[in-house]
Amino acid sequence: MADHTPTGPVELGAQMDYAEHDRTYRAFLSLAKYGSLVCAAILLAMAFGFFAGGFFSATILFIVIMAVGYFILR
Repeated sequence: MADHTPTGPVELGAQMDYAEHDRTYRAFLSLAKYGSLVCAAILLAMAFGFFAGGFFSATILFIVIMAVGYFILR
């Protein structure tokens, strides 16, 4: 069988686009941050609406958590 292990330098392929890599990484971090915020806000608002209040108070709490979280995470 043929041996296909690389013997030359690793960087023989296309040049890396570091600016695009940096933009993609920042977009992933933002999506992870704000996606986690949305999940936590939904869970807290649902628990509050079930145990303490109704639909409208849970909706108000969700909006407040999202606003506060946005200002904390930016």
